[in-house]
Amino acid sequence: MTEATTPGHGPLSGVRVVELAGIGPGPFAAMLLADLGADVVRVDRPGGPALGIDPAHDLTNRNKRSVIVDLKAADGPGRVLDLAARADVLIEGYRPGVAERLGVGPADCHARNPRLVYGRMTGWGQHGPLADRAGHDIAYIALTGTLGMIGDPDRPPPAPANLLGDYAGGSLYLALGVLAALHHARATGTGQVVDAAIVDGTAHLSSMIHGMLAAGAWQDRRGANLLDGGCPYYGTYETADGRYMAVGALEPQFYAEFLRLLGLAEQPGARTDVSRWPALRKQVADRFRTRTREEWTAVFEGSDACVAPVLLLAEAPDHPHLAARGTFTDHGGRTQPAPAPRFSATPTTVRTGPARPGADTDGVARDWDVPRLLTPPSNPQ
Repeated sequence: MTEATTPGHGPLSGVRVVELAGIGPGPFAAMLLADLGADVVRVDRPGGPALGIDPAHDLTNRNKRSVIVDLKAADGPGRVLDLAARADVLIEGYRPGVAERLGVGPADCHARNPRLVYGRMTGWGQHGPLADRAGHDIAYIALTGTLGMIGDPDRPPPAPANLLGDYAGGSLYLALGVLAALHHARATGTGQVVDAAIVDGTAHLSSMIHGMLAAGAWQDRRGANLLDGGCPYYGTYETADGRYMAVGALEPQFYAEFLRLLGLAEQPGARTDVSRWPALRKQVADRFRTRTREEWTAVFEGSDACVAPVLLLAEAPDHPHLAARGTFTDHGGRTQPAPAPRFSATPTTVRTGPARPGADTDGVARDWDVPRLLTPPSNPQ
C-alpha cells in the first residue's frame, strides 16, 4: 500500500473518493475527507489549475493524490468511470447537466457502481430558476439573507471572505451529506446523489436567527441586535495602535468582569436598555483607544471577561493557546491549519503536501487496479 492508503491515518481510512477537479468548496470538501483519512484521488484536467495558482501552494489539495484525465477525449469518461467503479464517493462541482453531458453523471456512475455516493456541489442547487446561472459566494449569501445581517447599519454590507457561503454553507454540508449517504450505502448497499447547494446550507446556518426573528428577539436590520454589532459588549474596538480587540461579554457575570478590567463603573440598567447602548458603546470605545492591543491583551489575560485580540492570519499560529493545541501545523515548510476535529482512537495528520497534477497516476492505477490510467490519452473528439 502507498502512504495515502495505509490504515491508521484517520477514521475514514479505507474510504475511496474520486474528486473531479474544480475550485472552491468542492476541493475543500474533498480535503476534509482526505484529512480524515480517505484516499482521495483528484482527477485534474490537462492544461494546469483553473485559477492559475501554483499547485504547490494549494493547501486544499493536501493529503490527496492526482491523476490527469481529459474528459473530452474519446476514452476520458471511461477512465473516470473505471475509478468510480472502485470508489465509495465521487465529488463534482459542475453546473447542472455538465457531468451528464461529459458521460460521468450519476446514472453513468451508478451503472458501474450502485453503492456509489455521488456528491454534487453547486451554489444554486440542481434545480430552480437560477440553477444554470453563474455565481459566487457573495451572491449566494446575499439571497439567503445572511449577507444582509453583516456590517454597520449606516454602510453597505461588506464583502466578507468566502468562508460563510463557500465553505460553511457549501463544503461542510457536502461533507456531512456525503458521510450520511455513505453510512446509508454501507447499511443498504444502495448509493444516492447528494445535492449540496450553498444557498441551502447558508440558509440552514441561520436557523437560530430565524427563530429569534419569529420570537421578536431579533430585528431584521444590521447593527441592532445582540450578536450583530449592535450590542456594545459584543463587537470589536480599535486600540491605540490601530489594532483591534474583540469583546463577547454577553452574560452578566462576564459583563461585570469586562467593565471592571476595562476600568468603567457599572451603570445600573445600561446593559439591557437598548436606548442606552450608543452611549455605552462610546465609553467602551474611548477606553480601548487609551492602550495598545498588546496592553489590553495583558489586562484581560486569564480572565472570564470574554475579550481577545483580533489577530492577523500570520499572527494566529503563534498564539500560546493555539500553539499548545497544535491548531496549526508545519508540513513541507508551510504553516497551515491542522486537520479538525480531533479523534481519540483514529488521529489525523497532514500526511502529504498538495497533490501535483498527474503526479500519482502510477500509484493510483496500481492501488485501485485501473490499468487504463497508464495508457496514453486518446485525442479529443
